[in-house]
Amino acid sequence: MKYLSEYTEDAQTKLFKQTRSFFAFSNRQFNESKKEGVKYVSLGAGLICPVDTVDILITGLDDIQKNAITQDVEENGADKIIEREYFNYESQITMDTSDAEGALSDHIKQYPELFTKERINKVFNNCFELAVTNDWF
Repeated sequence: MKYLSEYTEDAQTKLFKQTRSFFAFSNRQFNESKKEGVKYVSLGAGLICPVDTVDILITGLDDIQKNAITQDVEENGADKIIEREYFNYESQITMDTSDAEGALSDHIKQYPELFTKERINKVFNNCFELAVTNDWF
């Protein structure tokens, strides 16, 4: 099963090129990538964007995320997505589901009828039972 990031990466890369955005984590990296005469804004996490394309980038990233979630739900269904995040964050080992729940937050916002608290808890409990049964500790 693909991760959500695998649904977004190609479209994001295309959008970054279209908006002339790049990642820089130091002044050296910024200076190597910037173009003279262009004003930039930092969007956090190292993402740098020209001021004149920032609205396109933000709107585009939102659209890409929504489309990726739709594709994820269509291809995998809610239960499998919940399982993926539960095991990805090794919740059966840490006994902490908060990271897995956080990873589902955009799915919950977009499909609240599919990603209910009750359903998430039920799938998490089933995953834990599966882990115990298979001695994954």
